[in-house]
Amino acid sequence: MADPNIAKAGAANVAEAVPVGSVEQLFRFMEVGGPVLYLLLGISVMALTLILVKLIQFVMLRVHTHGFVEPALHSWHDGRIREALGILRGQRNPVARVLEVALHGSAGEVRGQELLKEEITRVAGLQLDNLRSGLRPLALIANISPLIGLLGTVLGMINAFQALQNAGNKVDPTILSGGIWVALLTTAAGLIIAIPAAAAHNWMEGVVYRTQRVMEDAVTRVFTLQIVPATGGSQPAGPGAEAAQPAE
Repeated sequence: MADPNIAKAGAANVAEAVPVGSVEQLFRFMEVGGPVLYLLLGISVMALTLILVKLIQFVMLRVHTHGFVEPALHSWHDGRIREALGILRGQRNPVARVLEVALHGSAGEVRGQELLKEEITRVAGLQLDNLRSGLRPLALIANISPLIGLLGTVLGMINAFQALQNAGNKVDPTILSGGIWVALLTTAAGLIIAIPAAAAHNWMEGVVYRTQRVMEDAVTRVFTLQIVPATGGSQPAGPGAEAAQPAE
């Protein structure tokens, strides 16, 4: 069992000793890893920057908030066009921008259904492109980081075997083992970068796909003029629906 006095002394100095040792070890790894490890460090900074920028963008656009779609469509179907547009104008979500264009056009501000559909497609494409910006470089980082790490490993293994050959008859196993762990260092660094980059890319692609599906559903409901009522009955839909109902 460890001496309590020694444990207390070690705990008092751990906050100071561990960071210094970690920084020194990091610099040592960078030095022995060579140019490949420095390249991977730069790539990791790029990946982290892209992930943070996209997260901030998603939060600012509130891409996970779609609760405004139902109130806006209900208001529009009941003929309260200004109220529906007011709900959408108060949202930053890309779905709101596309749905606003659809409602404007359906209210008669755009002549011709084909022209309206083309405008909706154009605006939706711009909104989705904005959400997808930065995802392709992130996917590239996830794909090439392991390859760059593997390249560093191959170069390290070549150097290790050259050192072993130069040793001649005085072969020291530590020369080979030391060269191997240094060579594998770049592969480990490449995987450490690639795994979170790939996970972040797949998650963000899922967010964009869900946003696209919500866009398609909302716009389709504008053109088909269908909302399933809570009572399960059938009701006329669209602006002026109350005027279309027969008087009792």
